[in-house]
Amino acid sequence: MAASGLRTDLYELTMMNGYLSAGLADRWATFDLFIRSIPEGGGYCVAAGLADAVRFVREARFGDVEINYLRTLGLFPEAFLDRLRSFRFRGHVDAVPEGTLVFPLAPILRVQGPFFEAQLLESALLNLVNFQTRIATKTARVVLEAGAGEVIEFGMRRAHGIDGALSAARAAFIGGAAGTSNAEAGCVLGIPVSGTQAHSWVMAFDDELAAFRAYAAAYPDGAVLLVDTYDTLRSGVPHAIQVGRELAAAGHRLRGIRLDSGDLAYLSIRAREMLDAAGLGDARIAASGDLDEWIIHDLQAQGARIDLWGVGTRMVTGQPEPALTGVYKLAAVREDGRWVARLKVSERGVKATLPGVKQVWRLVGPEGCFEGDLIAQADETIRTGDPTLIGYHPLIEHETKRYAGIREAWPLLEPVMRDGAMVGELPNLVAARERARAQLRQLHPTSRRLLNPHIYKVSVSAETLRRRGELRDRLADRIAG
Repeated sequence: MAASGLRTDLYELTMMNGYLSAGLADRWATFDLFIRSIPEGGGYCVAAGLADAVRFVREARFGDVEINYLRTLGLFPEAFLDRLRSFRFRGHVDAVPEGTLVFPLAPILRVQGPFFEAQLLESALLNLVNFQTRIATKTARVVLEAGAGEVIEFGMRRAHGIDGALSAARAAFIGGAAGTSNAEAGCVLGIPVSGTQAHSWVMAFDDELAAFRAYAAAYPDGAVLLVDTYDTLRSGVPHAIQVGRELAAAGHRLRGIRLDSGDLAYLSIRAREMLDAAGLGDARIAASGDLDEWIIHDLQAQGARIDLWGVGTRMVTGQPEPALTGVYKLAAVREDGRWVARLKVSERGVKATLPGVKQVWRLVGPEGCFEGDLIAQADETIRTGDPTLIGYHPLIEHETKRYAGIREAWPLLEPVMRDGAMVGELPNLVAARERARAQLRQLHPTSRRLLNPHIYKVSVSAETLRRRGELRDRLADRIAG
């Protein structure tokens, strides 16, 4: 199934035409996609959106509709438009598997191919990876604070568009959500769906008890009753208990209640006491209402008795930092059969790039926790147990870190496409979710904490540092000359 090649910014197309006219269209280049910083001062990000990104790479096409539209702009010669008609990506893609923990400056995805093809992909890849990685990361933070409680993604009605709602549900599942309220996500992506009732259901009946009884009659083994429409403790919970007893007498059981407003800590504690005293100890308490990781953290500290958290707006929109700082930068070009590194130099160090075709190595320390990531050249080999293994700060060159006692090291970037064809199959969502969960367990607790997390070390190899220094000197000489 084709995807429109116009899912891009105009400047990608103007550059492609420029490459064609300059004779560079078929010269191969290496681009790195990476993040510059972690939102909210967090300790990690969870990579997501990669399967959708690769799908776009594989399916991007220009048909008559796209070509005719570009012709109306008056910017492009017919030779360029003819070239677009046969557009296919025929290069290579390497990426970290979805659910991998990722950190600033370390490539998440690497594209190698002709300038004409690799340049087009920038905008769409960033759109897909930035958004889903942001939402997966936000969800992981929420899930960690929820502890033993399940988190359900409830954000469709306030997500950024219908397509954004589907992408957010996908990313949230990778980040650890147990399910979603989005029925389409259940159908298309196979994510477990969950839903109860709105206040309108209760208000549609003459009284609350009648509403609860009608819902229990429709779903005798799946009723979760919304108890805060009128008065939570004097009306809602007592009526839910009455219906729960009626269900038990008929051989069924009340699945739970939901709190959507008020003092959730106090109300959940009192509701739990009331349910337990009534013999409904297995009825779960769900909570919703503009929740995020910080609110859940505070509620847990107050001893809230909540079993299931419905988290919506703040999770699927990535509040308070809705955009991830992902970028797509040129790192090398192919000249005379070899890769020649390229370097962007900036007065703001954070905007400088790392040159060459690179690999990212995840280093595991003696206690089994992630010790750090080392960005090396792709032709370097990293050996565990090497007492001389030293990483250099990617921005402050005199700062180093000695990696002692490394018991395991593995490359994060794995082949996904070669010569435009898929290499194997992309892992499914369940595998990505399990990967994120396993890697969070291996991340040191000080890097997982919500407030002031320990900064996970990302270093560069001595060879990468040397090549960057050579390129800087060469550029300085060229400018001075």
